[in-house]
Amino acid sequence: MQASEVPRAVAAAMSAASSLHLPVDDAIVLHDSNKLTLRLLPGDVLARVAPVAHQVAQFEVRLAQRLAASGCPVAALEPRVEPRVHERDGFVITLWTYYAPVTPPDVPPAVYAGALERLHAGMRELDVPTPHFTDRVEQAQRLVANRDRTPALADADRELLGDALRTLRRAIGERGRAEQLLHGEPHPGNVLPTKNGPLFIDLETCCRGPVEFDLAHAPEEVSAHYPGVDHELLRECRLLVLAMITAWRWDLADQFPDGRRLGTEWLHQIRAALRA
Repeated sequence: MQASEVPRAVAAAMSAASSLHLPVDDAIVLHDSNKLTLRLLPGDVLARVAPVAHQVAQFEVRLAQRLAASGCPVAALEPRVEPRVHERDGFVITLWTYYAPVTPPDVPPAVYAGALERLHAGMRELDVPTPHFTDRVEQAQRLVANRDRTPALADADRELLGDALRTLRRAIGERGRAEQLLHGEPHPGNVLPTKNGPLFIDLETCCRGPVEFDLAHAPEEVSAHYPGVDHELLRECRLLVLAMITAWRWDLADQFPDGRRLGTEWLHQIRAALRA
């Protein structure tokens, strides 16, 4: 979120929570990216705040309710208030359960894989309209092709990324692997360690595709504990995901910390992988 918007976003979250009679005297910023994540005190409420124009909060709330009801390992909404989306001053706010940090914070690969398998099992039972993973690939392709949005991307690197996105997307589709509802980005940043085990957060990225697309976001050790993996497909999905996140790092609007350095490093990795 733009730094100039943060004070307004914090005020909007505190106002929304106070209007629901939750005790709010202070807010601690826990994470700041495309949305702001806050811990509201003293009520210990987790608030997620995003600009109205860039959110799918209603979808996320409904999906979280359905997945939690079926026993899936997802973070729960704040139980003291009605589960809905609140709007204040150009922002949408959703309220969630706050989970205290645990030690150690790292999730063992086998536990990570087990939680993801349970999430996938629950998602297979849901029939909800979601984008296909190739829709997100297309977004990355359009970004790479747009010189106004990626002016610092060298011509050779632009060609490399465009070719990688196109060929990998086609190769994955041609494998004909069974598809289902996916988390979309179950990387460690979206896995919350709690005393009751890992919980997945940030469901706004859900899409349809093969489970290998989700596994491509997780640490490599996780896939060794997930049953029935097509490892060649997983390799292609890992490279595709790397190409996608590399494209985001060259966007003028990208706010990822140290993003340009990472984008350059990942371009080298993609070039080496394609030559192998």
